[in-house]
Amino acid sequence: MKKKIWTKRRQSRGFTLLEIVVAILILTVALLGLASLTSTIINGNFFNKTLTVATTLAKDKLEELKSEPLMGTAIPASYNGTDYRGANLETATSTNAYFTRNWSASGTDPVTITVTVTWPTNRSVVLKTIRARD
Repeated sequence: MKKKIWTKRRQSRGFTLLEIVVAILILTVALLGLASLTSTIINGNFFNKTLTVATTLAKDKLEELKSEPLMGTAIPASYNGTDYRGANLETATSTNAYFTRNWSASGTDPVTITVTVTWPTNRSVVLKTIRARD
């Protein structure tokens, strides 16, 4: 009778050291995977924010150019140019700019307007539109 009690008691003593080590190893692998995923998501969010800002800058300039009068046969000087924007969209110079915005127009009737926004990672957004003369 004593032997059965001892066997039953021994089986319910808790976890072995090997079980704890395996559980910690599995938990470590899972946490490292989550850390890597989090880093990838943060980088993706930053790129998407930059892309959205660049697209908005290009769209704003395109709309501004489309609203200007386009009479006669010559393309106005305002239809070609460059400006610079900081990371928070403030006006900047060529030395401290994050975004560089170039725009140009070509053609006679209709006129093709192109706006290109670039940023330091050698990425760019290009928007084009066609506009008839007034």
